[in-house]
Amino acid sequence: MTTANFDTLKAGDSIDGPAFAVSRESIRLFCDASLDHNPLHFDDNYMKGDFGKTNFGGIIMHGMNNFGLISRMLTDWALPAGAIHRRLETRWLKPVKPGDTIRPAGTIKAKQISARSRWVLVDVVVQNQRGETVAAGEAMVEFPAN
Repeated sequence: MTTANFDTLKAGDSIDGPAFAVSRESIRLFCDASLDHNPLHFDDNYMKGDFGKTNFGGIIMHGMNNFGLISRMLTDWALPAGAIHRRLETRWLKPVKPGDTIRPAGTIKAKQISARSRWVLVDVVVQNQRGETVAAGEAMVEFPAN
């Protein structure tokens, strides 16, 4: 991943984030950190049946963990240029299970200059090892004015 440079960025440029191997332990640690002990994240017996209208086939990772991976990718990319990740909106599209490896990525969608800042709009996705999109959305990064 290269460091962001507002002046040379253009629509279509890509940002790649680090891969993350999902395990029962990483899910448990996120449960503890977020204080979210919903049984769909740790109770195999609970997840044997249908959960609402969906059968996930076992425990699943917190969707918010995708936020963390995307935020890390954006911060690693933008912070060296003095830019700050300001907004992130995503949708969870597929469950992520222990044994999956997921990776965030972004594509520059647009740039805009305002009186006080310079802004970059980024389409973001998280994909699993099969190339399936598990989360998708949009982020906004603010670069300092010149």
